Amino acid sequence: MVLIVDSGATKSDWIALDENGEQVFNTQTLGLSPEVLTRPVIEDRLANNFELSKNRNKVSNLYFYGAGCGTNRMKNFLKKIFKSFFPNAKAVVREDTFAAIYSTTKIGHQGIVCILGTGSNCSYYDGRQLFQKVTSLGYIPMDDGSGNFFGRKLIRDYYFNKMPQDLAIQFNKEYDLDADTIKENLYKQPNPNTYLATFARFLIENKEHPYCKGVIDKGLQQFVNNYIMQFELATKVPIHFVGSIAYFLKAELTMILERNDLIPGVIRQRPIEGLVEFHRETL
Repeated sequence: MVLIVDSGATKSDWIALDENGEQVFNTQTLGLSPEVLTRPVIEDRLANNFELSKNRNKVSNLYFYGAGCGTNRMKNFLKKIFKSFFPNAKAVVREDTFAAIYSTTKIGHQGIVCILGTGSNCSYYDGRQLFQKVTSLGYIPMDDGSGNFFGRKLIRDYYFNKMPQDLAIQFNKEYDLDADTIKENLYKQPNPNTYLATFARFLIENKEHPYCKGVIDKGLQQFVNNYIMQFELATKVPIHFVGSIAYFLKAELTMILERNDLIPGVIRQRPIEGLVEFHRETL
């Protein structure tokens, strides 16, 4: 059995294939980002999933694409956990950028591939190799245009009284904005980046409001400026995206790309379907 996993900071999609490429099961766990989670938390999330626990000894190959897996230290950290949980599996751990590439870009084709979900990233793929100009330092100083980026912006504007009053009233009704609650989730609970990203739903649902339009436009343009425009071929190859922010703000994102003379490419909410097709070809 082959397990294919696309793991963001918020959730992980798992699909199992048999030796003929037929799907055995699909399931979800919470995100397994090694940068923000301890080993016991990751092990607990694996053990609490019925399908994974039931089939743990049947897995021969595990292909894990995850947020926070860009360094050897994080890759080895996860491999040790997977070796313990899936004792018969050979595990390959790669950063989530490769999931985005394999899901949107055919082998041999060039493109710039971006992630805009809970976090954000951007790479150039020449058809064979991956190139990055920006080394991610995580969600606090980076992640432009992401869910946690927009969530942070909304909270700051609410507390600095920069959010229009009509929206501020609505925002306060939909979320627990007590200072102690926010600080508890940011500084004492796991996955503070995921917590921040939950506020991005409000921005998307109210995207026609002038304030929200401005926040979206500025945030996505900042992503274009700081990430995409790092590459000299940016205006000559398609720009592909995966992630919920890109998917639910597709119209706004496409407009900004065209405004910057960029070529919109494939935009997927979840890369797992494309990943499955990629791995079926290699079975």
